[in-house]
Amino acid sequence: MRGICLFFLLSCVSAVQAQTQPKPLQIPIQQFKLDNGLRVVLSEDHSAPTYAISVTYNVGSHNERSGRTGFAHLFEHMMFQGSQNVGKGEHMILVENNGGDMNGTTTEDRTNYFESFASNQLDLGLFLEADRMRSLAINQPNLDNQRNAVQEERRLSVDNQPYGRTSELLQETVYDNFANKHSVIGSMEDLNAATIKDVQDFFRIYYAPNNAVLTLVGDFQPQEALAKIKKYFGGIPAQTAPPVPDLSEPKQDGERRKTIEDAFAQTPRLDISFKVPPGNTGDWYALDVLSNTLGTGQASRLYQTLVKEKELAVNVFCYVEEHRGPSTFNVVVMVRPGKDLTEVEKAVYDEIDRLKTQPIADWELEKVRMSNRRQTAQQLQSTLYRAYLIGEMTVFFNDPNLINTKFNKILSVGKADLQRVAKTYLTEENRTVIATLPKARVEAALQGAN
Repeated sequence: MRGICLFFLLSCVSAVQAQTQPKPLQIPIQQFKLDNGLRVVLSEDHSAPTYAISVTYNVGSHNERSGRTGFAHLFEHMMFQGSQNVGKGEHMILVENNGGDMNGTTTEDRTNYFESFASNQLDLGLFLEADRMRSLAINQPNLDNQRNAVQEERRLSVDNQPYGRTSELLQETVYDNFANKHSVIGSMEDLNAATIKDVQDFFRIYYAPNNAVLTLVGDFQPQEALAKIKKYFGGIPAQTAPPVPDLSEPKQDGERRKTIEDAFAQTPRLDISFKVPPGNTGDWYALDVLSNTLGTGQASRLYQTLVKEKELAVNVFCYVEEHRGPSTFNVVVMVRPGKDLTEVEKAVYDEIDRLKTQPIADWELEKVRMSNRRQTAQQLQSTLYRAYLIGEMTVFFNDPNLINTKFNKILSVGKADLQRVAKTYLTEENRTVIATLPKARVEAALQGAN
């Protein structure tokens, strides 16, 4: 009886699998460009009476110069301080009073601002974004106010957080080019040094329509929406195209290693980083799959070995940063208190070496693919996420349709690709190691290492 039930169950599973082959992802994309250079990407979707707008500016910390870091992130705050037809603080009030949602984010490669509304509020979202692109209120009181806000954010999220300085030190150590090596949030000194002219020049150069992408996703009629976009944005003058930052890096020829004391940390942490190619390249996709195999979730190799079997760590994970310039493959280990960091580090390298010499199992590769498919499906349910992602892909790689093809690029990664990129990039001479130690235990740990 038991054998018959198992046979029936397997038959049902096979039948369901045969009937539910994954359908190709196809999000509609329409591209336009206004006379002032503003790129417009529309993606029509009438499944819900809502829409999302994202304006992505081609500026991030990579565009900043020495002595004036943190400007891109400062503008993430400044852009909510009012404009010609919107008073100070009114942007957020108008969004909330009309049932919407909004925010802005800054990375090394771009800054974006976004809202989501009911579809009958299309004019409001377009008006708000156009008014601050045309006529942001840049004055000394707003600068002083938001400079203080950013500095307080730095105190809370970096200076007084466990491991807050670790990521900054890692970035400073991995990279040689100033454009790549300084943090997005910037330094206290540079923020203090910013003048009103510095800020006005930064806005004029980078916050122009010809340096931006407007993405609209959701419930609208494309021709009507395009007419409204031209109405609100068409009269904003273009500016001289900003300089393209040089993001090139010299080849790393030896391991880099630093130790940092952290008064807020309760347990040691190891950050191991390898410099890798830019995003949206064949090797980057292979490294992304590799990072999932090695250190994403409790079923991953590193978690099973370091946390479950050897009990050397309380957690471990991997991730690959995606930049338009050189990126990084990262392993983060939260070390179990009392464990030897040298032993922990060796266990990580043993797992990496095993990937170089032994192909991963078919089931491991399939698990990563299915996990990625599930995550992609969940994320793309949101019109706001689609607007955000399409804008980013357009600014990064000049390809809004990448939202439809990225998963296929992940599927094309094979087991031989994983071995090849592991051998090429996950090497001793290409790695940087940062050890973060709780301050009270630093002296004892260093003595133990000697």
